[in-house]
Amino acid sequence: MSQENRIDRRFAELKEEGKAAFVAYVCAGDPTMERSLEVIRALDKAGTDILELGIPFSDPMADGIVNQMAAHRALEAGATTAKVLDMIREFRKTSETPIVVYTYMNPAYAYGFSKFHKDAAEAGVDGVLLLDLPPEEAGCNSELELGNELKHIRLIAPTTPEERIPALASSGEGFIYYVSREGVTGAQQSLAEGIAENVAAIKEHASVPVVVGFGISSPDQAAEVARSADGVVVGSAIVRQVEQYGASDEVAERVEAFVKPLVDGTKSV
Repeated sequence: MSQENRIDRRFAELKEEGKAAFVAYVCAGDPTMERSLEVIRALDKAGTDILELGIPFSDPMADGIVNQMAAHRALEAGATTAKVLDMIREFRKTSETPIVVYTYMNPAYAYGFSKFHKDAAEAGVDGVLLLDLPPEEAGCNSELELGNELKHIRLIAPTTPEERIPALASSGEGFIYYVSREGVTGAQQSLAEGIAENVAAIKEHASVPVVVGFGISSPDQAAEVARSADGVVVGSAIVRQVEQYGASDEVAERVEAFVKPLVDGTKSV
C-alpha cells in the first residue's frame, strides 16, 4: 500500500474544504449480503466520507444490543469474513469511498492474520480497527505483525490512562477514533461531556485526524461534534434503520433518507 491511501486523500480534500468527515458504521451482511450491499451503496449516495463496516462476530463485547443483534442477523443469514470481502470487491467496482473494517481479533485470526490483511487490502479495504488487539500485544508477537497493507486505526477512550495517550495518538494511522463515552456502542439522547477538551488533548500528540464516535444520533449532535473534531461517526442510529426496514425493499432508500441530514449536519459548521 502506498503511503497515502483513500483515507488520507479524503481527509486532505476535506481539510481544504474546511469540513469534517462523516463516517458511517453498519454491520456487513445485515440483514443479508445482498441487502447489505444496497445499504452501503445508499450510505455512499447520501454523502458518507468513510464507510466503517463491521465484520460480524458471535461475541461482540464492545457493542451494545443494537449492534450485537445486527451481527447476529448477519451470521444467521450466512455472512462470513470471506463473503464480506467479496461484497467489498463488488462495491469497489463503482466507488472509491474509503472503507475501514471494524472487527475483533477472533475473525481475523481464524481467517489467518496475515492473509486477512492482504486479502482485505486486495478487496479494496483501506483501514482496519481491531478492537481487542492492544498495540503493545501486536508489537511483542511476531505472529500478529501488522504490516503495511492497511491503515491501523487506534482507539482512545475516556478511560485511557493519560500517560498512554501520547504513544497511542502518535502511532495512529489513517485517523484516531476517540470513543466519547464509557461503555458499549449505542445511540444516546445527549453527548458526553468534555469532547472538545479531550479531542484537543489528543491532537497535541496526533499526526492524523481525530474522529469522534459512540452515541451520536442526530444532525445537531453531529454538528456539535464537528466543531471540534475532524470527523463524526454514527453507527447504532443507522443500524436501527437497517433493523427496522431490513425486510423491506425500501431499506436502502430509508437509510439514505436518514443519513443525508446527518451528513448535512456534519458539514454545516
